[in-house]
Amino acid sequence: MTEALMIAGMAFVTFGIRYIVLASAGHFTFPSWAKSGLNFVPPAVLTAIIIPAVLIPNGNGIEFHLQNASLLAACVAMIVGLIRKDLLTTIVVGMIAFGLFKWLL
Repeated sequence: MTEALMIAGMAFVTFGIRYIVLASAGHFTFPSWAKSGLNFVPPAVLTAIIIPAVLIPNGNGIEFHLQNASLLAACVAMIVGLIRKDLLTTIVVGMIAFGLFKWLL
């Protein structure tokens, strides 16, 4: 019973926060300085997700060495992304590189 109440409470809070934002979406506009600042949110969020996954793959501290398959695959994916500028190609090549480095190391 406690778990059900906890899940219902989390659903209520999540829905409430999102509903308030979506309901007020057309009623105000952001100032230009806020709009320009919001352009940095996606790269910042992706960086916050990717860097720990690449540098701390096992959760035991930073692994900045050539035996880190995640780091090597991320470098390959970064090079492919800079050259091709195609998201799907970058993801596919990065995943293949990760699989190969994981298998080889």
